[in-house]
Amino acid sequence: MNPPETQNRPLFEEKQSPRGLFTADCVDFMKSMPRGCVDLTITSPPYDSLRDYKGYQFNFHEIANGLYRITAEGGIVVWIVGDRINGGRSLTSFRQGLYFQKIGFSMHDTMIYQKKNTPFMRSNAYTNAFEFMFVLSKGSPKTFNPLKEKTVRHGFEMVVYNKGSDAVNRKNLKELKKEKTKTNIWSYAVGMGGTTSDRIAFQHPAVFPEKLAEDHILSWTNEGELVFDPMCGSGTSCKMALLNRREYIGVDISEDYIQLAKQRLRSCVRVA
Repeated sequence: MNPPETQNRPLFEEKQSPRGLFTADCVDFMKSMPRGCVDLTITSPPYDSLRDYKGYQFNFHEIANGLYRITAEGGIVVWIVGDRINGGRSLTSFRQGLYFQKIGFSMHDTMIYQKKNTPFMRSNAYTNAFEFMFVLSKGSPKTFNPLKEKTVRHGFEMVVYNKGSDAVNRKNLKELKKEKTKTNIWSYAVGMGGTTSDRIAFQHPAVFPEKLAEDHILSWTNEGELVFDPMCGSGTSCKMALLNRREYIGVDISEDYIQLAKQRLRSCVRVA
């Protein structure tokens, strides 16, 4: 694997996107990318101004439109987002999801990213421990590699089938598999050792778990395909793409964050 290159300005050939890390406004950057070149976008935008990203602004509608243009037919956008909670939920995430549908994406799935160890308590409601992961597809997804988990029981058992209005339990002999496809609620520990073991990553104010990025990359792409993060921050999506033999493009408007991402990717190249 080759170490990442950092550039300050995107330069594209007619039908080929560069690979690497770029300091740029992602809206402008996407305008110069070839149409339909990205297999998977995975990103977490700075929703509801809950973090200070050095004063940079977030233009949701232009970003969404750009993502639709550059996403390949059958490609996926994983949009990880939550809502401001201030006396009640803002529902910004819902409005964003509806806009994605309006411009042509299908809401293929609404998944949950559950945080196992969130410390933030609320005085008049239950502790918030999740964010949405909107899985948006451009047409029917061209790739799905389902992640599996072990079942508690397996082997042959008599199981209920076709239970009707008479409430009679009718049973057939059926084989219970040793593993099953995971549910659409994914749980991860957060913080040092959970989110990542890269201490430098926490110089960014909002880092999502490496395993979360990896699980989506393995689910929706195959080796050699292109993973894009238009607001890559500390570079988690790009790092996991690199480690799993996918191509990657990471963009951030902050040169500081691009340099942080560059350090992380260089470290994993040395380890590999």
